[in-house]
Amino acid sequence: MIRRLSLSQRLTLVFTAILLMCAVAACSVQLYSTSQYGSAMVQRLSAGLAQQIVNSEQLFDKEGKVNRPALQTLFSRLMTLNPSVELYLVSPEGDLLADAAPEGHVKRQKIDIAPLQTFLGGAAWPIFGDDPRSLEKQKVFSVAPVRLNGELHCYLYIILQGEDLNALSDSAWQKALWSTVLWSLLLVALFGTLAGVMVWYCVTRPVKQLTADVRGLDQDSISAIKQLAQQTPDAEAANEVAILHNTFIELARKIASQWDELSDSDRQRREFIANISHDLRTPLTSLLGYLETLSMKADTLSPEDNRQYLAIALRQGHKVRHLSQQLFELAKLEHGGIKPQLERFAIGELIQDVAQKFDLAIETRKLKLQVEMPRLLPLVNADVSMIERVVTNLLDNAVRHTPQGGTIQLRVWQENAQLQVEVADSGPGVEQELREQLFQRPSALSARSAREDRGGLGLLIVRRMLELHGGGIRLMDVTAGACFRFFVPL
Repeated sequence: MIRRLSLSQRLTLVFTAILLMCAVAACSVQLYSTSQYGSAMVQRLSAGLAQQIVNSEQLFDKEGKVNRPALQTLFSRLMTLNPSVELYLVSPEGDLLADAAPEGHVKRQKIDIAPLQTFLGGAAWPIFGDDPRSLEKQKVFSVAPVRLNGELHCYLYIILQGEDLNALSDSAWQKALWSTVLWSLLLVALFGTLAGVMVWYCVTRPVKQLTADVRGLDQDSISAIKQLAQQTPDAEAANEVAILHNTFIELARKIASQWDELSDSDRQRREFIANISHDLRTPLTSLLGYLETLSMKADTLSPEDNRQYLAIALRQGHKVRHLSQQLFELAKLEHGGIKPQLERFAIGELIQDVAQKFDLAIETRKLKLQVEMPRLLPLVNADVSMIERVVTNLLDNAVRHTPQGGTIQLRVWQENAQLQVEVADSGPGVEQELREQLFQRPSALSARSAREDRGGLGLLIVRRMLELHGGGIRLMDVTAGACFRFFVPL
């Protein structure tokens, strides 16, 4: 049954139950305190009644026996003046010696004497003693010792709340109890309703709103997430519901951002596949065309034409093989198929070895290679083959794009905990529209000439290799030529 209730109904029920328990506890305490206070007041007002009677009345005759006619007259007079009191003579042992009760009303002939001694000792009120007309009840009383010849003979024991008063008080008690219960229920209902309204407004309303936002994710997930991400977080959130709402907004923003990144990555992948398919199709078409020509016109072509067609077909075949090798290498780098084999080596020696491989090309094109490198460089903890591939690719691009008689600069230096390497040439440089996409996958929407100027997939492979080492590469802003700078951590 409770599981079917909503959160606001459950909280309202809990608050109402708590209020009801508080009301019951408060009523019980109030009624008990009122009873105790009334008893204490009655006992305080009539505390000296027994002593006054002992001082003014002759309760025993000269022989020390109970003066029953006088005692009966006294009891009758007091009962007439104050029907709530009941008088008894009690022996020092607690036995009843005399009383004015009607026949059959006295239920016990002996009472506990300890409360009487406590009363005479001056203890705090109220003090309750045994009621002779009841086997279990205790009531407030007044008591005074009765002495004969200076010795304790008995006690005058007066019950201050007799049977008649009990009958009246029970009736009044029931009326007061029902009145108290009725008002308590009304107050509980009122405050329970107020608590329910406050719980709905402060707790369940925001929770329902948040639940509605989150529930919408099942119907149209990404649209609902983006709508939730566009909401403004509460900068002054102080309660758990508002903090939870802010957390959902931040989560939705992260999911939306990751979704956009995945969408962009998927778009780039599709464009990359389309671009590579185009780049592969072009040399393959050329290769097949020349091979078909050789096959169909082998008898009519001159030896010089045969050699020329075979050279073109071979060159296109090498181009296809080189592009496929780059694709395979890039795929392994991006998907963790290649891990750098770290070892400590001197990068200066590596750069000198790589530079020597380009001596023939530099001499043929009459280029000038300037290497600036300090003598003492710290050892680098990296993969030798990968770093060699990076330097080779950058020097190859510089040699191919530097005009005849130009200059290529290669600088190496240490900067903090990094080793910086810079390759600069005096060529035409990189056009501004290509700079932003230089280290990204080529797009099928770009012009083919622009894609060729990028140098194929070499720069993507270089960037990925450096990233595997915790390094990076960027194109520097220079006035002339192109300047690439990369770093690797020491």
